[in-house]
Amino acid sequence: MLPSELLIYRKNGEAIAPKYLKIDSQNLALASAVINCFQKARGATQKELDHLLLELEGNSPDYRIKRGFAHLLKSEAFSKFEVISPIEPRELRRRVFALASTTIPSTQSTQIILEKLAAELTQELNREVSPLEIKTGLYADLAENKILTEFEPPTPEELLHRYNLAQVQGIFYRASNIIINAHRNVPGQYKLLFRYLKLFQLMAYIEGDADYGFTITIDGPTSLFKPSTRYGLALAKMIPALLHVTHWSLKATLHSRAPYSGELKSRQFYLDSKCGLVSHYPPGKPYDSMLEASFIQRWHSLKTEWQLEREVDLIPIPGSVMIPDFRLVHPDGRVFLLEIVGYWRAEYLQKKFAQVRKAKCNNLILAISERLNLEKAGVNLRDIPTRIIWFKDKLLPKAVLEVLN
Repeated sequence: MLPSELLIYRKNGEAIAPKYLKIDSQNLALASAVINCFQKARGATQKELDHLLLELEGNSPDYRIKRGFAHLLKSEAFSKFEVISPIEPRELRRRVFALASTTIPSTQSTQIILEKLAAELTQELNREVSPLEIKTGLYADLAENKILTEFEPPTPEELLHRYNLAQVQGIFYRASNIIINAHRNVPGQYKLLFRYLKLFQLMAYIEGDADYGFTITIDGPTSLFKPSTRYGLALAKMIPALLHVTHWSLKATLHSRAPYSGELKSRQFYLDSKCGLVSHYPPGKPYDSMLEASFIQRWHSLKTEWQLEREVDLIPIPGSVMIPDFRLVHPDGRVFLLEIVGYWRAEYLQKKFAQVRKAKCNNLILAISERLNLEKAGVNLRDIPTRIIWFKDKLLPKAVLEVLN
């Protein structure tokens, strides 16, 4: 995503429209030039990379677009910057300064200190350490001195699509209310969207059903008692997931203050499934946690007639839907739903168990971590109308089978 200072948009009355770059030869060449800077800088410091980017930027009026490309390419999705030092730089500085405190500062004594410490580290690390390594690693933890060790270049077209999407995502940093109408779609697309709403812990009110569609109302960061940048980022991260839904429309209310008067102004932003944006999220289902992933792996190693399926059912409840993590199906026709509760935040736990009560689902099984402080979160299990399995660090399939059989 892009920081606010790199967002480019125009205002049209009370509506706001972000800048989209056309996938044409001019913009493809621009994206390619920025990608080439990163390829040239492999093995170089971030400072050296920034120098190449500054040279490319020059005095051209499209500098903000180039900076936007560079910001996206510096992300973990494409680049890996590492601290290269024989030992942790803070410890290296401590040892160098400790040796320096015993001598009179001079060029000669500096070289002697570096050589002495290099000899010590060579013996400690069981490999050759040069004085130059120590000198380079001394402040290697500063951002400008980190080394670009890996770079996985996107195609210029992929970078343009990522840029256009990032411009839209930035709009939602200041959203106070978002309404999404997900029209009649394939049920699996709804599940993927709801999965990401759950993954990013967004506060959503959901109405409708899988046959006719859903209306999803989401509170934005500026509607909170205390505006949260983290929540705004979580909301922006949901947008690429929405692009996997075939038919939808979105309306967002945005709030911002006028630069001089400080007056709070309200604007609207509209988006729909014909927007032409391209998602970089995989169409498959992401795991909520390693706990869930490890449970699946262990289940497949068992010999059992019960078939494990991921997120097949939608359980409608007032104001939302519940998507159990798994469905367990037996050849004789028995079906159970399994939900793993391993997340610790009090708000999440309160909402989760409120959903269970509202669902009134008699074939639901809850697997609950013993590490959760349910009493502190205000959760009372006495009125939970479902089977419960307790687990510690990992959920064992055998414990689930004991409840099923």
